[in-house]
Amino acid sequence: AGGGRMIDRLRKWYYNAAGFNKLGLMRDDTLNEDDDVKEALKRLPEHLYNERVFRIKRALDLSLKHQILPKDQWVKYEEDHRYLEPYLKEVIRERHEREAWNKK
Repeated sequence: AGGGRMIDRLRKWYYNAAGFNKLGLMRDDTLNEDDDVKEALKRLPEHLYNERVFRIKRALDLSLKHQILPKDQWVKYEEDHRYLEPYLKEVIRERHEREAWNKK
């Protein structure tokens, strides 16, 4: 149990050290947009996509101004959810199926 708490503290420290949360971004906002991610983004519900676009535009604006959000607006580790993950897993599964089918 003690090791699990230590790992969780380390994850939280790393999350905050990465700094993207200080710009209002979530983990999935920072993914490299390869073909799989691009396809997953196309499948996002409109409201999730719009929220992502808002966060990214705000982060770009803050970055250009060399500013960060006030601390009470930072995305907290506990509040960051992987909104793109289910769509990305589906896209990757489908790609693997296609690749296996094409090998036959």
